[in-house]
Amino acid sequence: MTIKAGYSLVSDSTLAARELSEKLMGETARLVVFFASSTIDPYALSAAMAESFGSAAVIGCTTAGEIGSGAMLKNSVVAMAFDEDSLEDLAIGVVDDLTSKDTITRGIRRLEESYGQRMIDLDVAKHVGIVLVDGLSRAEERLMETIGDLTNIAVIGGSAGDDLQFKSTHIFADGKAYSGAAVLAILKPKAGFEVLKTQSFRDTGTLLKATEVSEAERMVLQFNGEPAAHAYAKALGISIEEAASKYMSNPVGLMLGDEPYVRSPQHCKGEAMVFYCNVKSGMELHLLESTDIIQDTRTAFENKKRELGAPSGVINFHCILRTLELEQRGQTEEYGKIFEGIPTIGFSTYGEQYIGHINQTSTMLLFK
Repeated sequence: MTIKAGYSLVSDSTLAARELSEKLMGETARLVVFFASSTIDPYALSAAMAESFGSAAVIGCTTAGEIGSGAMLKNSVVAMAFDEDSLEDLAIGVVDDLTSKDTITRGIRRLEESYGQRMIDLDVAKHVGIVLVDGLSRAEERLMETIGDLTNIAVIGGSAGDDLQFKSTHIFADGKAYSGAAVLAILKPKAGFEVLKTQSFRDTGTLLKATEVSEAERMVLQFNGEPAAHAYAKALGISIEEAASKYMSNPVGLMLGDEPYVRSPQHCKGEAMVFYCNVKSGMELHLLESTDIIQDTRTAFENKKRELGAPSGVINFHCILRTLELEQRGQTEEYGKIFEGIPTIGFSTYGEQYIGHINQTSTMLLFK
């Protein structure tokens, strides 16, 4: 079984694809997953990657920063190749219309027809899904809810970025580039897989209940019956003017047991608060406070390695807000080194997918 990872710092699409083909498996690959800076022409790159890897299925997306084996990168292309011996089966489908649950369902049904199996019938212990979605679509919740209705397998992934330009993100599939779309891959790895979710927050014990929301705008108008911005600032014991400086270190989370599923504030709109993912009416959210990303990630990853052995490959969907925090602390090099010596790719996302759409988290797919 072979899984290989590599990266290219070449800005020319054809040359970058050629370099990666030479570093990885070339035309002998069965699947290639790649993540690329939006500074590289997305249409030319997707076509070049498909051509360079021959008959392989090729998927990917644009990013807000990349992760390679042992390094956090910028303005690069990172790729992972899987051979015939590493994947027992796979299927790739593009959902090119995210406007409603019906259009998403139709896209997934097309994937099922090409695969010859319904997703609901797949063995959860043997199959895993990767989802990549336009990070500016605001459709991630709708997409993940629909996927959850149609299957019980774990589906993890990330929202594509565009290097913090917030203008246009792209999804790649078999030589084409899409916006306003998602790609869903169903994988059946021969040696198995594990999902690792890491975030670096602790629960403060303070509860903020969303009592009035606008889901379409990802906006909370009221927490605990008060204007949202006032309630959030009061919970922290600060002024509203100071609140924006706390968004990264003090987001809120939906607690499932001891695990927070993070919702990150984006900005205030009057006295309302806009978030990077949906908050539903009546949702009880816990105010969180940040801990140490490096220590938390290293501990979680080392624990998983002790449990399973060193993985043969890692795909890391890593929130851009975590990357920005690491940059502020001068810790990007240290974070990259956590995965040194293991075939690894990943990217800084505009949101993470695992049992829904979340923020300030890393969702990782580990291949045994």
